[in-house]
Amino acid sequence: MSPRKRTATAALPPPVSPERHAALRGPLLSWYDRNKRDLPWRRTRDPYAIWLSEVMLQQTQVSTVIPYWERFLARFPTVKALASAPLDDVLSGWKGLGYYTRARNLHRAAQEVVERFGGKFPPTAEELITLPGFGRYTAGAVASIAFGEPAPIVDGNVARVLSRLFEVEGLPGDRDREATLWALATELAKGERPGDFNQALMEHGATTCRPESPLCLLCPVRDGCFAYRKGRVHELPPAKVRAAPRKLFLALAVWPHAGTLLFARRADKGLFGGLWELPAVEVDEETPEAEAVQRLSSTLGATLALEGTLDSVRRQLTHRDLTLRLLRVSGGPRPTKSAAFQELRWCTPQEAEALGMSTAMQRALDAVLGHGVLGGDAPAAPAPAKKKAAGRTTRKATGG
Repeated sequence: MSPRKRTATAALPPPVSPERHAALRGPLLSWYDRNKRDLPWRRTRDPYAIWLSEVMLQQTQVSTVIPYWERFLARFPTVKALASAPLDDVLSGWKGLGYYTRARNLHRAAQEVVERFGGKFPPTAEELITLPGFGRYTAGAVASIAFGEPAPIVDGNVARVLSRLFEVEGLPGDRDREATLWALATELAKGERPGDFNQALMEHGATTCRPESPLCLLCPVRDGCFAYRKGRVHELPPAKVRAAPRKLFLALAVWPHAGTLLFARRADKGLFGGLWELPAVEVDEETPEAEAVQRLSSTLGATLALEGTLDSVRRQLTHRDLTLRLLRVSGGPRPTKSAAFQELRWCTPQEAEALGMSTAMQRALDAVLGHGVLGGDAPAAPAPAKKKAAGRTTRKATGG
């Protein structure tokens, strides 16, 4: 059993009077009934389907999530089906969404729901938050939407709405600010239809009380918004300063043999944790190819020879500017295990389709196959050391 997660007791903000409570909840619920988007997870009260949507929507746009949600549910229609599925199948079904820790936590939480709760989700946020991957927001969303518990939620959209309605100061992430927002959300969740009200707050922030160009003239609670009254809508909340993405360079071993390539499964923690890849090591931008191959040899416990540089693949992740250098190698004997990876496997391209692989690594594999490395195993032309590859495939992504 996972240890129970605890949250600090927040100091209450100025109390929400009954009159203000009613003046905010009623209009927002009526506005939601008229204006809510027709999203597939809003047509069900199945806690499994609702939970899946909430996890997928973290860091991912609604338009992207809808087809993934539908395909994932078709593949794993119940929490028991998800719990019994191999992790590789789950990661494969998640391919392209990024932030793969979400998928691993989904799998672990499904198994705990089956083991601890007989395959039925507990109906309270207090119990849900003990499951892997369930933070305070996810627990509140599932408890309120699926079970009607008056549990609060605060995500980016809700935080923006409450910051403006109540003129809450402070930068995103500030402890006092977060405590105030959660306390306000707790008060406002009390009343009829708590799940719909929480969704109304989120919908209002996503479509009307937007970060830029907010539609204040269409706001149903404009008259009760402190920031609007004082002309501070564009000041609240203040923008969070984001650090520039860190440049990260990985050298990948492209090792063909008899129609297969060598794949490795990473450790569960860290970037692309638990996913499959062409075996990779971190290098510097100016690391010579020969030195990169030496590092790959040491990592795999095999003697490798550089046959040539195939390509470079770039991916823009949220916190990293990633460059994958594809180095065609040969060697022997062929390894079947390595202390640096959970597992090694020689796979055909068709077999690799079933592996849980990040979008970045899938693009790398696509580039490798585009060079025809499995067509007779003919080596590529050797590239001089330190020379950057001329060909470059560039993609943008949120989570790899």
